[in-house]
Formats: sequence, structure tokens, C-alpha cells
Amino acid sequence: MAAMVPPVKLKWLEHLNSSWITEDSESIATREGVSVLYSKLVSNKEVVPLPQQVLCLKGPQLPDFERESLSSDEQDHYLDALLSSQLALAKMVCSDSPFAGALRKRLLVLQRLFYALSNKYHDKGKVKQQQHSPESSSGSTDVHSISERPRSSTDALIEMGVRTGLSLLFALLRQSWMMPASGPGLSLCNDVIHTAIEVVSSLPPLSLANESKIPPMGLDCLSQVTTFLKGVTIPNSAADTLGRRLASELLLGLAAQRGSLRYLLEWIEMALGASAVVNAMEKNKMVQSQEGMISFDCFMNILTQMRRSLGSSADQSQWREPTRTPDGLCSLYEAALCLFEEVCRMASDYSRTCASPDSIQTGDAPIVSETCEVYVWGSNSSHQLVEGTQEKILQPKLAPSFSDAQTIEAGQYCTFVISTDGSVRACGKGSYGRLGLGDSNNQSTLKKLTFEPHRSIKKVSSSKGSDGHTLAFTTEGEVFSWGDGDYGKLGHGNSSTQKYPKLIQGPLQGKVCFM
Repeated sequence: MAAMVPPVKLKWLEHLNSSWITEDSESIATREGVSVLYSKLVSNKEVVPLPQQVLCLKGPQLPDFERESLSSDEQDHYLDALLSSQLALAKMVCSDSPFAGALRKRLLVLQRLFYALSNKYHDKGKVKQQQHSPESSSGSTDVHSISERPRSSTDALIEMGVRTGLSLLFALLRQSWMMPASGPGLSLCNDVIHTAIEVVSSLPPLSLANESKIPPMGLDCLSQVTTFLKGVTIPNSAADTLGRRLASELLLGLAAQRGSLRYLLEWIEMALGASAVVNAMEKNKMVQSQEGMISFDCFMNILTQMRRSLGSSADQSQWREPTRTPDGLCSLYEAALCLFEEVCRMASDYSRTCASPDSIQTGDAPIVSETCEVYVWGSNSSHQLVEGTQEKILQPKLAPSFSDAQTIEAGQYCTFVISTDGSVRACGKGSYGRLGLGDSNNQSTLKKLTFEPHRSIKKVSSSKGSDGHTLAFTTEGEVFSWGDGDYGKLGHGNSSTQKYPKLIQGPLQGKVCFM
């Protein structure tokens, strides 16, 4: 039986009645308030009631059971048909009840209020709702008409002006470089790039990182400027030595502001490429002494911003810096190496958040050994958060006790920590031997578990809603269990409580288990 059609037809998408914005939305909390607002919808012809659907009371056609002998499959078939018919009838009757009608009215009023607000404050939302109008005569929808707002003539004029302005600027800069300097000081093109560097340097860090908030025209401008600057940095370009240096500095500033690995690597590629050309030209004595350089202070300012993100845990004694010349410059090649090392250091510092346990460990030797920062919050009634008192922690709090954790598993009133060496420690509620420490006492500090035979653990999984039991997977593919043994949940062939980690054997003996 087909589902019921909506009892009304929405017509408000054809209206621009903004008076709904001033309606008291809190009035929909009462049935009387909903009725008043719904009546307004009907009187404004923004909602058109449809004819009520006729109830179908006719059930499935059944055979004469007194005269016919039916098989069990046939009887099941007719029974299912009867039940389906009764269920459809029940749905139809319930959907037409006064309570269901009141809910439907409330939903329609809420939709109308939302449309009024969206129509006034969000143009994109308005376009999408119009494109999804129920009155659309076509069964298919144009993807571009939904996801993009149609460009107006004003948008086209602005885009034309921006594109034309950039092309004119680039042409003037190239022409200015090719003309001989008329006097001391910065040339026109170098002055423009120097001003752009000052603007980018004055921006807060990562101002261009969220590209979703930058209009498409802005992203296109960034792309055009970047392409132009990359061409300028090549030693055999029309730009002079100072212009090439300023272009590389502006490129680096834009890459740092965009905060993406892609743009940082593109700058490194540019710097290494420019250095290779400079080296080739130096062999032929076709290059000035200050070619392939960048301002030391400019580079270190950007590098310092990146290093601040590493926090106090980073070893500053290992940080590499390029060699500064008496002129306050440094080699593009050395700057590229320093930036690449910085990117690698940042990746290593956060590698645990991206690597799986299998990729972190090989045998008993962990690849990643740096300390990590763990924050805890929630109930601490059984010292499961290892934070002194047993009061609730309402906001994330740094827990130094977990600093060497590789993996953390939160169980039922208890916590297990796998360290980088594959050992397991536990704290919290100890009833039913759930901690695996050999007793049922609560443990307020992390204490190491003993596995016999000794094994390196790579994964722990603890129950969240029972009396407490835990499974541990070893790097060799074995499984240990401990805690409450009701219903044979520990897999040892009995229902006994196990207070120490015990290797599960039986059918698993000699087999390698995978997670």
C-alpha cells in the first residue's frame, strides 16, 4: 500500500512575505499558538489544503480455508499479507489523529519561519530552497543551478576588472624591470612587491588558511599572483636581483599564511630549483654574488611562527638555522633545507594522531617514542582519570600521568594505558579483578600489569556496560583476558573471575588473531 501524500501543498516559495520574521516563534510551544499561525498560513494561501485520502479498508484476498488445504508456506504468505494490511491501516489512522495533525501544523509553521529568515539573511539558502521547490515539474535537477548562485552582471564586471587589473599590473612590472633604473632606490616593480610583503607580514598568522571563507575570485587572484611570482624568482627572468629576492620572500609569506603543506612544499621546490640554476650560472660566471639569496630576518620570522606551534616539548637545541651573511641574507638552498626539516619535525610531532598501531610498532621496538599530551575529563569517582580527588572534571585537563601513552582505553570505571614499550598499566575501580592486578582493590595511580608469558601488547579493549572484563591483543596475535567471567565472557571455558591477565587457549591455541 502506498504511503500517504502530504495533506497540504506548500505555496510560500512563491511569496516574499517578510512579516513572518516578526512573528513570536515561542508561541509554537502551545497548541493554540500553532493553530493561530497555521490559520495565517491558510488565509495567506501559503499553504493549500489537499483533499483527504480515502481510507482503504479492503484487506488482501484470502482463500476458503474450510475447502482448501494450504501448505505451511502458503499459510505464512497469507499471514504476512494480513499483518501488512493491518500495519498499513494502523499507520494511516495514526497519521490522521489530532495529535499527528497538531505536530504537522507545528512543523509547517517552523518551516515557514525558517524560510522567512533564510530568505532575508542568506541568499544562498534562498536559491537552494527555490531550486528544490516541490512544484518543480522536472524529475531531475541541474547540479550547477543548486550548488552555485547564478552570476549577475555586477559579478562579471568585478571579475573582469580584477583580472584585467592583475594582467595590467604584471605587464607593467615586467616592463619596469626591463627598463634601466632612472635613479637610486627601489624601482616601481620592487616597490610594489615590497609593499605586498609588508601587508602580508601585518596579517595575523594563518589568515588565508581557511579557503572555504575566501571567495572564488580571491582564490583565483592568489593563484595568478603565485604563478607570476614563481616566474619572477627564476634567475634568468627579466627581474633584477632584488626583485627576485622580494618575490621569493612574498611567496614564502603567502605560503605560511595559507598554512598548507602543499604551498610550503611548492616554495621549497621553487627555492631548490632557483638554487640549481644559480649554481649552473656561477660555474659560467654569469651571475652576481647576491643571486639565490633571501632576507635572513624575513625567513626567520616565518620559521619562528611555525616553531611556536610545536610547544615547549620541542628540543630547540636541534633546530637548524641558515647561515647569515654580513649583508643580512641567507642562501635559498639553506632556507629550503631548514623549512623542509621544520615540516618533517612538525609531522613527527603529530605522527601518533595519524598512524595506526600496526604502523607505529615493529616487533617490540616502537618507531615513535616522543611523549604526548593527554587531556582527561568526566567522572573520576574511582580514580579512573588519575587526577587526585574523586571530583568530576568538567573541562579537559592535562594529565601528566599519561605522558608516555601510546594508546588509551577507557573501560567501565577504569582506564588502561599501553606505553611505547608495549606494557600495560591500569587505574580505577578494581572490583571483579577488572584491572588485572591480582586483586579487587581500587587503584588511584597507574600500575603495571603482568602478562605470563611475557608479551608486548598492541591493543586493549574493555567492556563499557557490564561488571568489567578486558581483552588484550599481543603483537604475536595472541589474546589475553581478565575480569568478570560470567556467561563465559573471558573465553577460558568457565564462568570464574580472573584477576590476572590469562592467555585464551582452546580453539585459539596456535592461531594468530587479527583485529
